[in-house]
Amino acid sequence: MKQVLFVCIHNSARSQMAEAFLNHCCPGSIRAFSAGIEPGRLNPVVVEAMREVGMDISGNATKSVADMIDSGERFDAVVTVCDEASAERCPYIPGSGERLHWGFPDPSALAGTPEEKLARTREIRDQIRGRVEAWCQEASRSVSVR
Repeated sequence: MKQVLFVCIHNSARSQMAEAFLNHCCPGSIRAFSAGIEPGRLNPVVVEAMREVGMDISGNATKSVADMIDSGERFDAVVTVCDEASAERCPYIPGSGERLHWGFPDPSALAGTPEEKLARTREIRDQIRGRVEAWCQEASRSVSVR
């Protein structure tokens, strides 16, 4: 089974959503993990947005990239999901396989009313889901995880 690591800054939103969607879309062929450079706390707006599509991530722990490196896990692909402004902070994972960057806006940086933040988080969630589902379909048809 291929293993994929999604990385963002705090492991509180984008990487958590990508991990959940990939584990849901590609069971048995790809196993997803997520981590952050500076693990924070799960974003409650993201938890709510994911619950709306039938995925409960409320019990997930945030993890650090350092912990993932120390665990000795080997990854066939590392996908950074930082926004373009933070992309340079996304770390290099030694010894890992293919490296991809999928830039998504950071839900924790959204401004506005709670309703506006949730609406924008839904858009980001749907962008992540679409990208993950397309990638999962492609990966299931090919030998390489691209």
